[in-house]
Amino acid sequence: MFAYFDRDNVALEGFAKFFNELSLRDRGQAEKLMRYQNKRGGRVQLLEISLPLSEFDHGVKGHALHAMEFALSMEKIANARLLHLHRIALRNHDAQLADFVESEFLSMQVEAIKKIAEHVSQLRRVGAGHGVWHFNQMLLREGGIA
Repeated sequence: MFAYFDRDNVALEGFAKFFNELSLRDRGQAEKLMRYQNKRGGRVQLLEISLPLSEFDHGVKGHALHAMEFALSMEKIANARLLHLHRIALRNHDAQLADFVESEFLSMQVEAIKKIAEHVSQLRRVGAGHGVWHFNQMLLREGGIA
């Protein structure tokens, strides 16, 4: 999403900044989980993933709202998977893994979901066009996702 909003024909630097920070945060979380798995004697097995969306044009919603809704759905999926991992840890009496997931991921995930959901609500209010430009300016001034 960063690359889409950073393109010269889209040019919404605030959205690009927001999605880049979100991507860096998610990558950091993935690396943290892989380091933890290695530390516990496990093996990281990376599977093939599907190609992500690279175009966010939407005739009714506009590209900004469509991309933000997509980001929200991805964060909710990640949260559900983390909760599933936490349940597996509890079921197998692995207190260390349960604590690791709680302390390192769950609260940060909930905060990200809340922030992105607020952005979705605000983008629905401002509509497409000039409202998106103003929202973009707010994202440029705002702090990071996490």
